[in-house]
Amino acid sequence: MDLQRIGNFLKQLRNEQGMTQEQLAEKLNVSRRTVSRWETGTNMPDLDLLIEMADLYTVDLRELLNGERKSGKMDKELEQTVLQVAEYSNAEKQRSARIVTVYFVIGIAALIVNAIIHMMELGDTFWIGFVKGGTFGLALGTMLLGLLYTTGRMEKMHAFKMRLIGKDRK
Repeated sequence: MDLQRIGNFLKQLRNEQGMTQEQLAEKLNVSRRTVSRWETGTNMPDLDLLIEMADLYTVDLRELLNGERKSGKMDKELEQTVLQVAEYSNAEKQRSARIVTVYFVIGIAALIVNAIIHMMELGDTFWIGFVKGGTFGLALGTMLLGLLYTTGRMEKMHAFKMRLIGKDRK
């Protein structure tokens, strides 16, 4: 996949529509800088945005991915498959975002409780020390889990564990 060629083609299509990067960015709900990165070949749009751009520019998705116009149109079955893949991809992104948000909210809440306990200057009893250590540990643990999840390490660890116990996922 030639990102430069795709970027040049995206720029050409945008210019044919008489749009600025700013106008396209607004239409696709992204930043102008993101559009610029696509057009310079630094970055590629997500699949759902590519589909939206193909509709906007009235070109075939394959044309966008190849960076040039082709004759013939994508058949409806292939288009439906691509749309389903894009929907699945978006659903997975939303699910991941919710999980990470939960991890970080729990971590931040634990840090707040820990800070409140420290500010209250309660005596050094076993239970106060337990709560201080527990809230700090909870905050650290949830943020570490969030980090593992966002980097994809959590999925790799789960797959490794499943291989170890002999339950390969298929």
